Amino acid sequence: MIGIFVNVSTILVGSFIGGFVSRGISGKYKTGLFNALGLAIVALGANAAVHNLPKSDFPVLFIASLAIGAAIGIRLDLDGHFHRLLDSVKGGSKLAEGLSTAILLFCIGTLSILGPIESRINGNNTYLFTNATLDFVSSIILSSAYGFWIAPAAIVLFCWQGLLYLFCGVIAPYMTPPLMAEVSILGGIFLMSTGFTILEIRNCKTLNMMPSLLVPPVFFFILGLIK
Repeated sequence: MIGIFVNVSTILVGSFIGGFVSRGISGKYKTGLFNALGLAIVALGANAAVHNLPKSDFPVLFIASLAIGAAIGIRLDLDGHFHRLLDSVKGGSKLAEGLSTAILLFCIGTLSILGPIESRINGNNTYLFTNATLDFVSSIILSSAYGFWIAPAAIVLFCWQGLLYLFCGVIAPYMTPPLMAEVSILGGIFLMSTGFTILEIRNCKTLNMMPSLLVPPVFFFILGLIK
């Protein structure tokens, strides 16, 4: 699990570096940083979605996934529960926004998903080391805007990648290119909606859409039974 520990460590180090830097940044510069960060996340999300749409064998699946997932998320009020959990902390609203952005950025990506599986099966940590480099830079930028509280996202990443690592024998056969394409499309859309929230264009309550990620695996599982 050395690759996972490296990935988590880079986020923690990057968060503390960015947190110290943020103390010396005045309000108007932080506003500019938020704008830059929002635009960058929208661009990353758009790139992921557009890049993977041609790979989809079922172009309507991501739309159905978003609709079903959003309905479940709204019913469970995932976004509301998350914000209420952090309301007791100073700057709870901004903290919830920053932490949810960090979790999405670190966890929902091809490298973050395939990395632990490749590490466990083939002993190859290349994906995880590459992801660690990207997350190091991202964590510095995020914590520069939101402060030290981005660091707990590293714990979520450790749990996420740890589960993938431990259960890769069960998961790996189902991680087909068509499924990964659908997950990547949804991940790109989640990043775009997060970027829109940071830019204050529209609060899409991205966390309410997270159950959408469960729809493609269920769909392909049922499809496999039919075939």
